[in-house]
Amino acid sequence: MLSAPPADSTSQITVSQPDWGENKVANFSKEAAQDKIKTTWLGHACFLVELPSRTVASERGVRILFDPVFSDRCSPSQYFGPKRFTQPPCKIEEIPEVDAVVISHNHYDHLDTHTIETLLKRTTRTPHFFAPLGNAEYFKCLGVPESNTHIMDWWGSKRLEIENTSSDPTNQHASKRTVDITCTPCQHFTGRSLWDQFKTLWAGWAIEEVYTPATNQERPPVKVFFGGDTAYRTVLDGQDEDKVPVCPAFKEIGKAFGGFDFAMIPIGAYLPRDFMSRIHCAPQDSVRLFQDIRAKKALGMHWGTWILTTEDILEPPKRLAEECKKIGIEEDAFVTCDIGQTLLF
Repeated sequence: MLSAPPADSTSQITVSQPDWGENKVANFSKEAAQDKIKTTWLGHACFLVELPSRTVASERGVRILFDPVFSDRCSPSQYFGPKRFTQPPCKIEEIPEVDAVVISHNHYDHLDTHTIETLLKRTTRTPHFFAPLGNAEYFKCLGVPESNTHIMDWWGSKRLEIENTSSDPTNQHASKRTVDITCTPCQHFTGRSLWDQFKTLWAGWAIEEVYTPATNQERPPVKVFFGGDTAYRTVLDGQDEDKVPVCPAFKEIGKAFGGFDFAMIPIGAYLPRDFMSRIHCAPQDSVRLFQDIRAKKALGMHWGTWILTTEDILEPPKRLAEECKKIGIEEDAFVTCDIGQTLLF
């Protein structure tokens, strides 16, 4: 039986209006601030990530929005299906301008038509949309230009060049930021109805900063990993989970990219274990995935928004801390945060 949210979920899970890192940046010098990755958790698997600006402090870095879902229910209809027990921390219209929207797969808790339509209406500059194989028609039907739609297979990569203008009115030169966005394998499935199961691909994503001659190159280019929705190993009832095979993709990803400065890794929706382990990570999987991809820092996601499985809604972050301690991951290396909170890495 699914767990029930507390009568007042806001007393258990904090939801704050995002400031997109303004208060955090104030604690750093201009030079240090422009070298930071800003990451804001918007609930479940949705993050706004801004890469370092590098050159001029008044400029922003490339902004990428991952798996945005702002609807009340993650369902084909807003009349039935899982209903939020924590509200989004802001309106879609309040999200800063984004350069790319990256989708892991087409399940309703990761791909929401209303959210995508609202994003398209609110801006004069259409962001680039990245999604795994099989999703081209979906974005075409929503009016996303073909030039801004990038449908990719595992290990496919696209170089994206973004022109950004300084926010300082006295300094209106434009500079270019370049990133490589790579579709990476994982263990999951797809489908938005009973009739399209496994018809599209599921994926994680790797984001790599690409230096240009104007870039401050004192710090190596940053690399970010988004785990999307994934399992790590399939554990059937009665099996010793330390002896079952694990998904080999994550060690391959860690080797291919040489590790990541920051990762977003799922930690929730894992019980009952014998059924959910084939599609979702439990915290004991998440920490090993963290090690496999060679991440330096990570935030836990895929919890605290909808009740999708039977574990208590507050269990994932508690279990994550316990599992990190068990295998020697430093206390501040793999953590969780409040919905709407921005962390700098």
